[in-house]
Order: sequence, then C-alpha cells, then structure tokens
Amino acid sequence: MKLLSILLILSLGVACSSKKKKEVADVDNSATIKKDFVVRDASSNTRPGWIEDAEVYADQENMDVKKYRYFSFETEPKVNREIACNLAKANVRTDIAGEITTFIQKTLGASTEGQAAIDANNPKTQPMREFVENTLAEKIQSLINGAAVVKTYWEKRNYTKELGAKKDYIGFTCASLVRMDADRLRAAVDKASEDLVEKADDPETKANVKKALENISNDFVKARHGEV
Repeated sequence: MKLLSILLILSLGVACSSKKKKEVADVDNSATIKKDFVVRDASSNTRPGWIEDAEVYADQENMDVKKYRYFSFETEPKVNREIACNLAKANVRTDIAGEITTFIQKTLGASTEGQAAIDANNPKTQPMREFVENTLAEKIQSLINGAAVVKTYWEKRNYTKELGAKKDYIGFTCASLVRMDADRLRAAVDKASEDLVEKADDPETKANVKKALENISNDFVKARHGEV
C-alpha cells in the first residue's frame, strides 16, 4: 500500500513538473518569435497598447467605457502612409461589421437552436445560411452609425529577405482606435438579428433563430468589454 502511494505521488510530481516545463517553454518560444521587418519611423516612440486591446487601454486611460465600446484595427503594409491611414479610417464600419458577424455566427453555432437554423442538411434553412454567409456582414455595415476614430498610429517598416520577408521593400501600416456609442452598437446588432429572423421562411427555423439570438446585442457589448 505504501509503495502504491509513493508511486502515485511520484507520478503526480512528474506530471506537474512536465506541465511547468511546458508553460515555461511556451513563454520562451513566444519570446523568440522574430519579425520580418524593422521599424524605421513611426508616429510615436512606442507602439500604443490600444492596438493589441482597445478595451483594456480604454479602461486604463479612464475613458468612458460605460457609454462607448472601443475597437482597434491595423492595416496590412501599403506603399505610402497616406494610403494606409486613409484605409484605416475608411474601413472602420467594415471591420466592426466583421466582428459582429463573427460573433453572431459563433452564437448560432454554439446553441442547439442556432445549429438547427443553419443546418446544411435541411433545405428549409438554405435562405438563412446564404444570408449569413454572403449578406450579413454587408447588411450590418449599413447599420453602423456613429463610429469615430479617436487615435491613429503609423509605422514605416523596412521588410527584408534577410529577416524572413518574401522580398525587400518599404511598407507603411496604420492603426486606428475607434469608439462607438454602446447603445448604437446594441441597436445595430438587434437590427441585424431581426433581419436574420425575417430571413427564415420556415416557422420552426424562425423560432430557433429568435431563441438563439434573444440576448445577442447585450452579449456582444459585454463581450467587447470582457464581461462574458
């Protein structure tokens, strides 16, 4: 009995030790990731924290996180700074619509009712599936009103084959910090949900969609602030 206990303790110790080593290795691996470019110029000396997490940044800077929700987006490298920053500002509604669309799709996929509403094997749900896949993001984009760019940040990057890039070139990226009134955001998500419900011709599918998305606007706004 004592031998069995000793073996059990030893095995648990090895397992815990292995887990700790893996965690350390994961951290070490992330620290060794190298970029394929060097930043040659930028709009500020440090890369703003809001690019990585807009909501956390807004909290830390005591911005109005009750009234607004914050988003951040960064462009792919472009040939000049003006093009990059114009795109960062122009694509705000598209990017927010993309986030909402992804959230709605995940919500549908996570519930029994939602899965039934987009069942690929059920011909009755085909209009719903087509709307979600092809039209939903565009529809939501038209509902986004009042999104405002509050900060921008740009970088001039020197990409080189020596560092791992496919070719040597200079590229400009631009990021935008965006805020949108939380009530307007809820209204846009609610309207998108209503449109989804209306797209369902079959009464059972309509009921399933309505059930799956009944709290979608509040869930999305809370998720943006890390509350769910």
